[in-house]
Amino acid sequence: MKTPFYTTRPLTPHFGIEALSVNLADPRKIDLTDKNSKFVTQLKSDLIQHRAILFRNQTLSGQRQVEISNALGGRVQSTFYKHPRSPHPDVFRVSNDEREGCTSVGRSGWHSDGTFQECPFAYQTMYFPSVAEGGDTHFVPLKELYESFGEEERMDLDRIWMATGRRESPVHPLVYRHPFRSSGLGGKDDEGEVTMLFHCGRPFVSGWYCDETNTNTGDNDNENNNDDNARIVNGVNVSRMVHPSIVQDRITTQIESKLDEIGIRMKWERGDFMISDNLGLAHYASEGTQGDAESVGLRILHRTTIVGGAETVPVKFDGRKSFSL
Repeated sequence: MKTPFYTTRPLTPHFGIEALSVNLADPRKIDLTDKNSKFVTQLKSDLIQHRAILFRNQTLSGQRQVEISNALGGRVQSTFYKHPRSPHPDVFRVSNDEREGCTSVGRSGWHSDGTFQECPFAYQTMYFPSVAEGGDTHFVPLKELYESFGEEERMDLDRIWMATGRRESPVHPLVYRHPFRSSGLGGKDDEGEVTMLFHCGRPFVSGWYCDETNTNTGDNDNENNNDDNARIVNGVNVSRMVHPSIVQDRITTQIESKLDEIGIRMKWERGDFMISDNLGLAHYASEGTQGDAESVGLRILHRTTIVGGAETVPVKFDGRKSFSL
């Protein structure tokens, strides 16, 4: 498919496109000063439709990456350690060599970024000035992941809430309505597309709460949430917390069984630049991202994270939203 700015081809059958024949570093052709420019409008439209855009063969300064990130309409929010080698204060530099960047990033488990905030990050950008053999990032689309569970399992997942216990300590619904993507029904019947929010890294979740009705979280010893003395907040029983691993393992097992069917093991090339919908995709850094630099090559990732507005606070289809205790 050809747009006024680039030609596209599918990245996977379910999500993502490659954008070809465009130089993002050229300010004469790519205007980022106006957030309503035709290029920025095209970029946002393609992100909503496809959830990821991969630009090949780019040469981007840290400043230019931040300019692209800011043009998406939110604001770049830096919540990470500033490595001395980072090209910009708002660029997170990641590597398989601690002298070059922060190591072991994204290895704790499948996740979306910013779960510790009331508004998880809307988008992230990833630029690779240098790549390593086997340094893949895995991505899975969250609508398709949810739909891959059986009907009874989906009913259970709909009642689960994630307690992060970090920074802003929000309690997020595991399943909610994507703020930008349509369900495809159109008109008043279109409530938005289903998506999910989770972190399967052990340190990033303090536990899981459930709606006050019975919910099978997989914790067979403690399935019944009905308790006359329970504290109910936002329709959620916050008197009893399920151990983090019970739901994390359940999600991880499902992703691993479906990854090759609905997701991608992204093999990066030098100069790759991806913008991804952080609310529509989960990701995980493979073991190879930490391979010995002398053996597999130096891996350098420059990442930015973009937070949206109030519309990105997760809201369930019944109107309940994330909350804090």
